[in-house]
Amino acid sequence: MPLKHSLFTLCCFLFISDCFSQELNCRVLVNADQVQTSDRTVFKDMENSFAQFLNSRQWTEDNYEAYEKINANIIVTLQTQQSIGVFEATVQVQSARPVYNSNYESILLNFADRDWQIEYVDSQPLEFNDNTFIANLTSLLAYYAYVVIGLDYDSYSELGGSDYFQKALDVVNNAQQSNRTGWDALGSTRNRYWLVENLTNQQILPFRKGIYKYHRLALDTFDKDPENSRKLIVEVLKEMRNVKNVFPNSILVISFLDAKRDELINIFSEGNIQTRRQAYDILATVDPSKSSEYEQIIK
Repeated sequence: MPLKHSLFTLCCFLFISDCFSQELNCRVLVNADQVQTSDRTVFKDMENSFAQFLNSRQWTEDNYEAYEKINANIIVTLQTQQSIGVFEATVQVQSARPVYNSNYESILLNFADRDWQIEYVDSQPLEFNDNTFIANLTSLLAYYAYVVIGLDYDSYSELGGSDYFQKALDVVNNAQQSNRTGWDALGSTRNRYWLVENLTNQQILPFRKGIYKYHRLALDTFDKDPENSRKLIVEVLKEMRNVKNVFPNSILVISFLDAKRDELINIFSEGNIQTRRQAYDILATVDPSKSSEYEQIIK
């Protein structure tokens, strides 16, 4: 597998916390091209404020060295300003983890959230409490902090992220009282509610266990035994297919493929043809709209 170039470049992350306990190294980008306003300094302040909230807060009880921090991107595209300080936005959330014995980072999350409704006042402190809903903005940021951390923990130990997915679910339950979009089961099946529902659904646990198998047992040992790693990843893909059969609209499956599609094509572009054929058959079945891309696996 030619993992010479990272599919997810995070080298532009410059934030280094003075305290080595915080978990996140999250870069926030705010695109406000669609918002008409004469004062554009608020958007740079928004970037800094969101990043400070995510990166300076301690989300777990573990201590992190600077090199252990979880790399992430949050790209906020502001669509409208309904009134002063009230915005609607779409957001892309991305996170990655390093692969052992390589300079490669594997994407863990690449999730599009189209339902951000936030209030932001320049220089106003951002407050959050795990036990109650304070503001939609901080609930959104905290939710993704817990999901990103949970997926990272899942990739290093089997079901290691369970506590953080539960915290994300608590954020969802608290935020439902706000009647804001994205926090409940109604409407889109690709929202925050359904993502954390999938991550905590007992029927989907075998696939969640696959996150550990995929990253720790397969990718982290790929340099030593690539064929065995490919076989392990095929096992994960089979679990993904099982979830897809039971839950055809599973957002966890969609999110996994959005994060891993290019990587999977890269992994299976070499190696035993039988294993490659197995991978292709599964991927083309669960992700038929991208079947032409997966054909690179068997060429």
